[in-house]
Amino acid sequence: MQYDHILIRYGEMSLKGKNRKHFVAKLYENVKSKLQSFPDIKIKRNRDRMYILLNGEDPQPVMDQIKDVFGIQSFSLAVKVNSTEEEINEGALFALTKPENVKTFKVSVRRVDKQFPVSSQDMNRVIGGHLLRNTEGYQVDVHQPDMEIMVEIRRDGTYITSEKVKGAGGLPVGTTGKSLLLLSGGIDSPVAGYLTMKRGVEIEAIHFHSPPYTSERSKQKVLELAQKLTRFGNKVRVHVVPFTKLQQSLYRQVPEHYGMTVMRRLMMRISERVADREGILSFTTGESLGQVASQTMESMNVINEVTNYPIIRPLISMDKLDIIELSKQIDTYEISIRPYEDCCTVFVPSQPKTRPTREKVNEVEAKVDFTQELEETLENIETLEFSEEHSEKENEFSDLL
Repeated sequence: MQYDHILIRYGEMSLKGKNRKHFVAKLYENVKSKLQSFPDIKIKRNRDRMYILLNGEDPQPVMDQIKDVFGIQSFSLAVKVNSTEEEINEGALFALTKPENVKTFKVSVRRVDKQFPVSSQDMNRVIGGHLLRNTEGYQVDVHQPDMEIMVEIRRDGTYITSEKVKGAGGLPVGTTGKSLLLLSGGIDSPVAGYLTMKRGVEIEAIHFHSPPYTSERSKQKVLELAQKLTRFGNKVRVHVVPFTKLQQSLYRQVPEHYGMTVMRRLMMRISERVADREGILSFTTGESLGQVASQTMESMNVINEVTNYPIIRPLISMDKLDIIELSKQIDTYEISIRPYEDCCTVFVPSQPKTRPTREKVNEVEAKVDFTQELEETLENIETLEFSEEHSEKENEFSDLL
């Protein structure tokens, strides 16, 4: 006997009522895409579980892949047996004696198939008695056991598991719309993208690049961050905006202490045009309240004025140390701290306005005209697409690393 299945549990998706079918179908697509390098496995799903039939595949690499798929609450290695007392008992015995250093156990039966003639409570006693009679040195502990043997009796058979592995949680990417992530290359924005994807949102990214003030290494850093995010959402498109001329014009014509605010508003205007073209319904930013001058309540109020698009700010109340810790967990931190500046840091004024007003900023903007530079910028946006297996032009910047 051997573990031949991986049993996947849904978690929050179970609360979706009539929409659950849509969420389960999307999770199935995402898991299938994640496991395309394992051609022998088979995946099936039902209303509250998904099953991966291993067909001889090593289970550990498969589990390593699905642990990053949003929508999975937990998963377990499982052995499937026919739904007879004899085979269930033998399957439970296999699960108990497989690992070492287990001395106490608990049996938890879930009888999904109500036609099975023995109740869940009675099966707990049947299986527990069989295990005690056929082993030495084991005891039952229903409160803090070394192992919980979980038995799910279903119409197609009985699945026996002994360990739950925590999944990524959240909702399947692609179930709650699409958002445009303002990806700067710093620590915060990739984390914001990750947390937004966890809520089922598919992301595309937009990056503002200002050569020669920002180098090709800076651009490469952003593209590598986008590549990292494909681990959680399979594909990420990046719209690279040539921002130099517009930024130069801005800093020639706008008072220095309002430059950052006006620049952010221009970014929102450009992002809105891209979002409208791509059918994207919101923006996502890495803003954390009070972290820098453009992230005060007053600044965000003024910046928001130029767009009606909802802005998702998943980091808004997080401490910087918590953001850093999460960036390490998702493996973006080491890329983010490379010392290559982005367009937001190159032209930082010595005394940026931290409490701008809409009236004053509109007055400043009324004296300048960015129409020509704005249209030229929009015409020259470069779009790259990345997937977990392949990134477009993946070797284009390799000589810079």
